[in-house]
Amino acid sequence: MPAPHAMAENHFQTHDGVSLFYRHRPARGHRRGAVVMFHRGHEHSGRLAHLIDELDLPDFDFFAWDARGHGGHPLKGAGAPTAERMARDLQNLLDHYRLDQAVAVGHSMGALTLWQYLRDFGDSRLSRLVFIDQSPRLLTGEGWQGGIYGDFGPERSATFMAELQQDFAEAVLRLVALGHNPQARALYQENAKGIQLARERLRALDPQPLIDCWASLTAADYRDVLAGIGIPALLVYGGASNFYSAGTAQYVRDSIPNAVLHTYPDVDHAPHLWERERFVRDVLDFVSGGSHG
Repeated sequence: MPAPHAMAENHFQTHDGVSLFYRHRPARGHRRGAVVMFHRGHEHSGRLAHLIDELDLPDFDFFAWDARGHGGHPLKGAGAPTAERMARDLQNLLDHYRLDQAVAVGHSMGALTLWQYLRDFGDSRLSRLVFIDQSPRLLTGEGWQGGIYGDFGPERSATFMAELQQDFAEAVLRLVALGHNPQARALYQENAKGIQLARERLRALDPQPLIDCWASLTAADYRDVLAGIGIPALLVYGGASNFYSAGTAQYVRDSIPNAVLHTYPDVDHAPHLWERERFVRDVLDFVSGGSHG
């Protein structure tokens, strides 16, 4: 494993005046490209810090930021962190650092943000895409069972929204626990130490921006975006995902013209964290062109 090198913590300002916290590992020597990484909902960029250290691409800049309304940073009067707004934040970051041909990596909410970005801005400033365990439409309905649990329609979503308002932390924990992954269910029912720590962390957050964000994400449908993606895509899905079946992953693979799917057996919605070494190898191979060679 390569030795970690300096990672700066700073802020950049979006065009609507919001200051967003980000982590930046600069390239060593001449910069050949950039990797931009997006975390899942209700989390923060720190979850990606170890991956940034382990991805040994010395001639690439790395960026990961806390999405607006996330990471404990107050919005200070700005609008809700909608998918559209977070996609524009990405465009602002690319503008700020004059980045082109960036490799974009999105987990969960981060993947949805990338699909929104592609809808709004196209892929001309990106070179490769990595989507981690996400469906292009979260809600299920007639003719579409590729969303959450394969059975999460508008009525169930409305119930969940009410639960978020009542007890945000517990609603999020139940959403994660009561899906396809039996280990997640068992840990929740046992109130394991990890569940207790997650509950404390979630209760420390300002829930309303995150609830507003969820409303935006569940209203979105990116199935039409997939066929128009003109650059290579790496798909990494958990074989024991809390939320999605193998059919969802296969649908995304079959819908993107130049996509390769890697399914990591026996891991949940965060395959890149449970199988970090494999994920790092896969991304390095993908960025070098091996996965599409």
